Amino acid sequence: MSIAVVALGSNLGDSSATLDEALADIRALPLVRGVTASSVISSIAITLDGPDPDKPRYANAVALVDTDLAPTVLLAALNDIEARHGRVRDVRWGDRTLDLDVVAYGGVTSQDPHLTLPHPRAHERDFVLDPWLEIDPDATLPGLGPIAELRRALP
Repeated sequence: MSIAVVALGSNLGDSSATLDEALADIRALPLVRGVTASSVISSIAITLDGPDPDKPRYANAVALVDTDLAPTVLLAALNDIEARHGRVRDVRWGDRTLDLDVVAYGGVTSQDPHLTLPHPRAHERDFVLDPWLEIDPDATLPGLGPIAELRRALP
């Protein structure tokens, strides 16, 4: 078994309910033995042009997923869950009903264009680091160090 770190986000529709449903969907995946989820936090929308206070705020959470699914298989399953919740990919970093990202998968590193591990911007996102610290205060991001130190480095 490996522990995958999955970031969840939503800023369209009933975001809190969507995150709850997505967590249930993740728990129901084959070869998933357990899911530990953070509480939901609110964050400002980040667009290609930077933070945008005029966009709907995001509901964000992080889940630790105990799984035997390979990283790419897990990503495909998460993409299916997004699609079932109405995810449309028409604008990069646009508003979305559901966003599920594999942030880390055990100590695996990958430069695959379909799944870069660890997630290339996770260490820059308080809305990923804060919920992750809540459920795993001793976590480290492979190649970058302890999550607590990465969080302290952010403004």
